[in-house]
Amino acid sequence: MRDDTRAKIQEIALRLFIEQGYEATSLREIAEELGVTKAALYYHFKTKDDIVASLAEMRVAETEELLRWVRSQPRSAETRRELVVRYAAQLAKSRHQEITRFLERNQTALRDHPTIHRMRERMIELSAELSSPDDPLHVRLRGSMALFTLHAAMWLTHHYDVTDDERRAVAKKVALEILEGPCDD
Repeated sequence: MRDDTRAKIQEIALRLFIEQGYEATSLREIAEELGVTKAALYYHFKTKDDIVASLAEMRVAETEELLRWVRSQPRSAETRRELVVRYAAQLAKSRHQEITRFLERNQTALRDHPTIHRMRERMIELSAELSSPDDPLHVRLRGSMALFTLHAAMWLTHHYDVTDDERRAVAKKVALEILEGPCDD
């Protein structure tokens, strides 16, 4: 029951943070929307920062799981390809789209948040796993751009008349093409 309540608080807070902005949303509004007292909300989260940290921690944990996996594999083209496929699948099943929209709309308020900083660091580490440090710059950039493509496809194509599943499938296809494709120097 406790996990269900936490998840519901996260869901409502995330929606309100996106709609109204992080700074303009109060814990009282989150509690009212949830239909509980502020005291009941405080049992799960003492501050809005605690809610943000919990959302970012989910993404950090997912990324760290992928990092553990990829670091246990041989460095190969197949491993890099599988990393992109696994990351795409991970983004499809998490609250990634809403969290990204929240972060995009509240950049100023969250710029120095420590958990958001950790999330960025893990993404840089994940990106680095898609190439070797001695690879030419264009190869290293392709790995980073492959991951970015999976993120960007959701918000760059939101006005297209396609389903999220179609969007994700095309994003994965393009990400793999970027990762594996030739690059003229």
